[in-house]
Order: sequence, then C-alpha cells, then structure tokens
Amino acid sequence: MRSSNPVFSRRGFSRDNGYAGFNTAPQAGYAQGNPYAQSGNPYANNPYAQQDLQQGAPPQAPATTGRMTMDDVVTRSAMTLGTVAVGAVLAWALLPISSTSFGLAFGSAIVAMVLALIQSFKRTPVPALILGYAAFEGVFLGVISEMYNSQWSGAPFQAVLGTMAVTAATLLVYKAGWIRVTARYARIGMSIAIAFVLVMAVNLLLVAFGVADNGGLRSFGPLGAIVGIIAILLGAFFLTLDFKQIEDGIAYGAPKNEAWLAAFGLTLTLVWIYVEMLRLVAIFSSND
Repeated sequence: MRSSNPVFSRRGFSRDNGYAGFNTAPQAGYAQGNPYAQSGNPYANNPYAQQDLQQGAPPQAPATTGRMTMDDVVTRSAMTLGTVAVGAVLAWALLPISSTSFGLAFGSAIVAMVLALIQSFKRTPVPALILGYAAFEGVFLGVISEMYNSQWSGAPFQAVLGTMAVTAATLLVYKAGWIRVTARYARIGMSIAIAFVLVMAVNLLLVAFGVADNGGLRSFGPLGAIVGIIAILLGAFFLTLDFKQIEDGIAYGAPKNEAWLAAFGLTLTLVWIYVEMLRLVAIFSSND
C-alpha cells in the first residue's frame, strides 16, 4: 500500500533504481506487516544497521554523498510550496474576479493536473514538471481564494492557518508515535479514501444533472461541513503516509534527487487540505 498521492502511488522510493528504499523489509522498531515491506533488509550486513537493530531503532543509511537528507526534503518542499504561493499571490493581484479569471483558473487546474500525472508516471523526478505543476496550481488557488475572500472576508487567511495547524498536529502525533503506519492502518485509510472519492464523484454527477440541489453533499450547510471535516481528516491521513515514506527514504539512503518526489507529494496533500479548509471556513462563516 502506498500513499494516495499520484507520485507515491506510482512508485515511491523503491528498488527500481537499484537502491534500497520502500517495499523492503520492516525497519527495526516498526511493527511487522509494514505496508512497505517485501524483500530482505538491505542493511543486514551493515554495522550501522546491526547497532540500530540492537537498540531497537530504524536502520540509518551510512553517511554517503548523493543521499537524500531531511534538509533536502525541506529545501525542495520550500521551493515547491513557495512557487505555489507566488503563483497564488500574482493571480490574486493581477486577475480581477470575472468570468475570464474563472476560465483561466479552470485551465490552470487542468494543466496542473496533467503535469502531475506526467510526473507520476515518470521513474525519476523532473524538477521542471514539479515546479510547473506548482506554478499552475498556484494560479488556480489564487483565483478561487480571491473569490472566497470577496464573499467571506479573511477566509483564505483562516484556511492557511487551518492547514498549518492540521499539518503541525499531524506531524506531532506521528513523531510522538501515537500513529503507526502499518499495513492495516494504510489499508483501512485507503479504503475510506477511495469510498469518499467515489461518493463525491457520484454527488458531482447528480448535481450536474440537476438531481441534487445546492451542491448535494457539498452544500454550504451542516452536511457539507461534515463532508469537509472528513476530507480534512483524510488529508491528515495522507500526510502520515507521506511522512512515513520520507522517513523510510532517508533511513534507506534514497538518492538526493528523490527529495523532489517528497516535496511533490507533500504539496499535493497540502493543496488538498487547503482547498477543503477553505470550503469549511466558508461554510462556518455562512452559518454565523
């Protein structure tokens, strides 16, 4: 089982390029049945790993140039999210609310989706594709954020704070060990996520054909708020899978350029959470 993110669901960090990563044996200190475990421990003969095994800690890759580190992940994530932010700010500042800007936002979303799909089917990360996705996604977010702000003043700012709060809380819970990414955890979470997406697809069709009024399950009422909360909880679930894969990639010594995949996956998840948080803020503001 892999993350919901297209880039991770395609391959993640694996042995595809000849290095040890996800889909290897469970790390010491992690529960048996790790969803990423398939073959033997790549560091079974590594003295560093042997020491870690005795101490009950995950095996750590020896210091080697060209290996992915947390600093690499943070730097690439900052670049990708920064590109999203710049695109959003420029779109907000330069595109007044109009049918033209809505059309541009829709077109940008389509381009961003296409770039994301292309990257997800590539065996190696392409920074240009990832940053291109981030730029077009930023334009889309900038336009819809401006639209929401015109109707519910301050909604985008509150949504940003909410996204940061969800991310920080999820990271805290994950690092504290209160959530363990096991096969059962991932299987249940992904089943719920797939069911949610299918229900939302059916709801969209019903709304499009006029069967469901006012957005159906995505209305601006109590039902819409419940659906939004579920979507945000799913976003937090996706984050835990992303954190686990990043942690394993670093521990198993993934190549440095794989940090772009980590940044891409995190960006996809954070965009999901922000959009859902924006809707949720609007719903609560409408009911005040």
